[in-house]
Amino acid sequence: MTSTPPDLDLFAGMPRDGSEPVFREPWEAQAFAMAVRLHEAGVFTWPEWAAGLSRAIERAQASGDRDFGDTYYRHWLTALEELIAEKGVLDLSDLESRKEEWRNAYLATPHGEPIELRNGE
Repeated sequence: MTSTPPDLDLFAGMPRDGSEPVFREPWEAQAFAMAVRLHEAGVFTWPEWAAGLSRAIERAQASGDRDFGDTYYRHWLTALEELIAEKGVLDLSDLESRKEEWRNAYLATPHGEPIELRNGE
């Protein structure tokens, strides 16, 4: 069985390793994996995911995102956050609190050291 090469126009502006798209940063791969895992756990269906991601991208474009491919996983993360809130997995205010905890830990951690939540206390 032969596989058809991907339509590279689908990945315009995104980094590639040869003909395959790759993640720019580790957090992009982690966001991707979280969405896949939550789908596998039955938190949301793939059509719900696709609709949520589409909404996030459309809102970003309406707000001026020039869509060079470098913001795709930010939209992915936005859609993920909104879906888990919509499904009652986590409240958005809890999510914002946790983000602030990580931000404080990041700011309190010396360069080159691992970031841990206790660093922000």
